[in-house]
Amino acid sequence: MNIPNLIFAAIMGGLMSLSITLATTLVRLGLAPDFFWVWLEVWSVAYPVAIICILIYRPFVSKLTAKIVGQLKL
Repeated sequence: MNIPNLIFAAIMGGLMSLSITLATTLVRLGLAPDFFWVWLEVWSVAYPVAIICILIYRPFVSKLTAKIVGQLKL
């Protein structure tokens, strides 16, 4: 595993998981008094999952993207 891939996964995973858990927690709870703590708890689970998913899926998605772009001849 190379360092740039790990850094990319950490940053992208953090941004994606923060955004998605914010939206879903807000939809589920609304602006409840304990919203921040519930969101933080949900995010603490989602963040490592997001990093792992990015590391696993990135090679496949890169190849699939190249194939689709090649078919579109962009």
